[in-house]
Amino acid sequence: MSIKSNLAKATAQVICKREEKLSFEADKKQLLVFKQLIAKSKDTRFGIDHQFNKIKNYQDFKDRVPVRDYEGHKGYIDRILLGEENVLWPGRPKYLAKTSGTTSGAKYIPISRASISNHINSARNALFSYAYHRPKTRIFDGKMLFLSGSPILEEIKGIPVGRLSGIVNHEIPPWFKNAKLPSHEINLIEPWEMKVDKIIEELLQKDLRVVSGIPPWLQMLFERLLETTGKSSVLDVFPNLELYIHGGVNYEPYREKIAKLVGGSLELIETYPASEGFLAYQDNPDIASLRINSHSGIFYEFMPLKSLGQPDPPRFALDEVETGEDYAIILSTNAGLWVYLIGDVVRFDSIRPYKLRVTGRVSQYISAFGEHVIAHEVDSALSKLITQYNLKINEFTVAPNVNPKDGSSPHHEWFIEFDQIPEVNLKTLEQSLDDEMKKLNTYYKDLVGNGILSILKIRLVKPGGFKKFMISINQYGEQFKVKRLANDRKIADQLFELEVLA
Repeated sequence: MSIKSNLAKATAQVICKREEKLSFEADKKQLLVFKQLIAKSKDTRFGIDHQFNKIKNYQDFKDRVPVRDYEGHKGYIDRILLGEENVLWPGRPKYLAKTSGTTSGAKYIPISRASISNHINSARNALFSYAYHRPKTRIFDGKMLFLSGSPILEEIKGIPVGRLSGIVNHEIPPWFKNAKLPSHEINLIEPWEMKVDKIIEELLQKDLRVVSGIPPWLQMLFERLLETTGKSSVLDVFPNLELYIHGGVNYEPYREKIAKLVGGSLELIETYPASEGFLAYQDNPDIASLRINSHSGIFYEFMPLKSLGQPDPPRFALDEVETGEDYAIILSTNAGLWVYLIGDVVRFDSIRPYKLRVTGRVSQYISAFGEHVIAHEVDSALSKLITQYNLKINEFTVAPNVNPKDGSSPHHEWFIEFDQIPEVNLKTLEQSLDDEMKKLNTYYKDLVGNGILSILKIRLVKPGGFKKFMISINQYGEQFKVKRLANDRKIADQLFELEVLA
């Protein structure tokens, strides 16, 4: 084992013991973060508009600062884009993370000099947590592949602008630079199809120990790797590959396919990064829940999902949450986001330490008939089916069909692209999947039982169909992912229009 590896593991021990201790003081740390954010921002434009100088406690804050999404911040961000200082946070942002928007088109999320450490140190801590719990690991003796967006940044009024994963490439700590792949030159290559070939070419000369990226893109990379090498498994090519760091997409629907490509199972660490902040990470590879980042410049609030859409829904601080409840997560950050509805839904598995799971997106649900189906339920049902029937799938999305053209009863449509067409009868799959959904969602069970909804239908998507769809909406690349659920027919109708259904 190298000196570098021993040093990294010793550092991991120190940092992880400290973080573990702090996780039991999350309530106190959140109160401190809250006070620091208010004090630091009272003279900004936002702070003046919302009378931060009069805020003495959390209730004052709730009374003066309402919940906002990006649209509610847009007027302030537009002022930043025009070059104004001290708008949401003192000074000007160090970066602007560009993400896909809705009514506003592209969204620009500020990243301050104060907040960048949240992104970098949290990613480091996730990696170190693995080493802390696996003291015999040798991941630091080889290379680590991180699939990311392009590091090429534009500028708006002197502020660098790009995707978060591209921005992070400019903040890599010195100790990590020699271990990280792909190289900067290869990371600059576009489009993805060309980049992936160059990544493989570079990887074949390296001792790969760690991989990171969203599951569908890692799956694609591994498939191309085996096509290129003619090997039967990834471990035949990289026998020392040990760890997969994932996040952003539920891993379960991809677990079996990736394991087959790998030729065995990899150790897993899940992370919860977003442009708005690095919110949580799996601090123990043996426990699936993610530890919330309670002392990293983010003040958290939580709105019960069942209250969303009410005129004045309640919102709670971290010390008020309960286990087993689905919450829309709300952030105030040292980058200048204030009571920001990020759009994710989380559920706490434990309190003190506070550990959660991401169960879906506020915008990704189906409730055309009051069924309140969320992503976690859809992922769980499909994962059960994959195991039960040994299915291989590439992608999927689900939408309601309220007025079927064939005159049949309303139902949910599951658009699934199988890697291999299942041997089992499609009607059997539909019944099994429907049964699983009824177990997971009582509203759905009642609607089907009372004949308001009929049994769900599976629509087969041709091989490459979702790729064609993502290209058609200009969202094809290693950082884009297919929307799992929609309460409308936009994606479903586009799949029909593209003629990708089997």
